[in-house]
Amino acid sequence: MLAAMPVTPTSPPERDKPAAGGRTVRAGGDACPGALRLHAADDGSLARVRLPAGLLTARQATALALVAEELGDGNLDITSRGNVQLRGLADGCGGELAGRLRAAGLLPSDRHDRVRNVAASPLCGLDGASGPPRTGATDVQDWARALDALLCTPAADPSDGLDLSGLSGRFLFGLDDGRGDIVALGPDVTLIASGEGQATLCFAATGPGLRIAASDAPRAAVLAAREFLAAPARSGAKAWRVRDLAPEHRPRVDALADRLTAAGIAAALLPDPRLPHGPPAPPGLVTGRDGRCALSVTAPLGRLTAAQWRLMTTVAARDGAGELRVTPWRGIVVPGLPAGTARTRLTALADAGLVTSTTSPWHRAGACAGRPGCAKSLADVRADAAACLTGLPPAGLPVYWSGCERRCGHPGGSWVDVLATGDGYRIAVRDGETETETVTARATARGLADAVAAARTSAD
Repeated sequence: MLAAMPVTPTSPPERDKPAAGGRTVRAGGDACPGALRLHAADDGSLARVRLPAGLLTARQATALALVAEELGDGNLDITSRGNVQLRGLADGCGGELAGRLRAAGLLPSDRHDRVRNVAASPLCGLDGASGPPRTGATDVQDWARALDALLCTPAADPSDGLDLSGLSGRFLFGLDDGRGDIVALGPDVTLIASGEGQATLCFAATGPGLRIAASDAPRAAVLAAREFLAAPARSGAKAWRVRDLAPEHRPRVDALADRLTAAGIAAALLPDPRLPHGPPAPPGLVTGRDGRCALSVTAPLGRLTAAQWRLMTTVAARDGAGELRVTPWRGIVVPGLPAGTARTRLTALADAGLVTSTTSPWHRAGACAGRPGCAKSLADVRADAAACLTGLPPAGLPVYWSGCERRCGHPGGSWVDVLATGDGYRIAVRDGETETETVTARATARGLADAVAAARTSAD
């Protein structure tokens, strides 16, 4: 068993350079934090706890709240991968932190801690959406559990030297139940439930793809990750993610098909798989086909107090199915509540300060850590965002406050970029990495709210 690694700075290396096509040339090692490799922030050490598919039992969630209170600053931050970050950790607590996480089943493999990045459709099986799973169809949460077990099994590392622990902490597996919410995240390896016991497998959520049996999906995803590791090894390029590679150096589906065939997995080429794109799970009450309900809530600016977290855990344990699903949109889904109590519990979560409706001005609003936690930040973006949101109408594009040019944790697709400049904020509409429209810059809270509202509504 490995000991906890020392705290090390984990800011993205300055020597990483942008390249054509939105790629990034990775010149340094991946310093992405984990549960063992902690990041030295200005407010103390930071740990990132991977939660494949965001799945947590109530017991595990209780353990995280205790860790946040007893070792950290009492808050839990939800990341854009559906993982949880603990901040304000004291120096020298790494060993105790790792021991607590192991005891709760949250650190099944020290070697593979940072590669357990798996996002899955959080409403799978809980609502009346047209996508799977239907009766007899695939539950992508089952895929997630099987995939995580494969990622953490040393015996799964093959003799060709492509050890899965060599994946970057930023590499993402995406498991979509057919509604397109996870496809929209652009995972590095994407699996989509296609109904009738089938699945579509592709790289970077783009075509072409492969049609495989749903029962083979978790194993096929692991083989796709190995094909990704082989691609830069052949070209000499350094890459953390598929999109870091030039098109001619990216892993090919025909090579993956050969790898699958050699492993006994049948695969049919899909030149144009027509991958779905759908919206994320909105906050509110989710009514299922079986008469049971789920509660979907969002953490304001991605942060929850231990008390708020514990309230959700109590609802899950006493009224629900005893589990929580943390979402890539900084939310939590609590499944399995009786219809008669679900709305009352949702009201209680709203009273505790959680976002429970799309009419909330906090809906689709986010922010990086900012000051005082991050040395690179030029402002206390969370405080400024909170002051701004008080008067912001709940409409338009997602909006994200960033303390510096790195824009850590910003959303994908089109969004309103509120960037600290050291002298107020610069507001722009961005589409991915491309700035499409600069609106204005204001220093006062009232002026900032007006400018952000104008950007959200005019460009939606």
